Amino acid sequence: MDTIAKWREIAEAHDIAALAGLLAEEVVFRSPVVHTPQRGHAITLKYLAAAFHVLNNASFAYIGEWRAERSAVLEFTTTIEGVEIDGVDIISWGPDGRIVDFKVMVRPLKAINMLHRLMRERLAG
Repeated sequence: MDTIAKWREIAEAHDIAALAGLLAEEVVFRSPVVHTPQRGHAITLKYLAAAFHVLNNASFAYIGEWRAERSAVLEFTTTIEGVEIDGVDIISWGPDGRIVDFKVMVRPLKAINMLHRLMRERLAG
């Protein structure tokens, strides 16, 4: 399985059911706005599903990709509330192709603060 190709399909379609199948049970999610790693399938699925709604709008695009044997860095851009956001998804997967670690990094600081607010609202509602 090409984990990154599958991730791109899922992200584009906002397919939560397929995302659930792509995440390993022991997956760790590392957010740009939460200082501790979020461990486990359920919490990672919750964060990524919320991110689909907050980040993956009509302006979202992956603009770069770098791969290693079981990891990849995907560079993205998006615009939310008039703020241009640059970021990367750093994704690692196990031998079965399921994601075991997902780290998101974004800039500028204004975007991080806005994403913190929007993700908190999405996760609370």
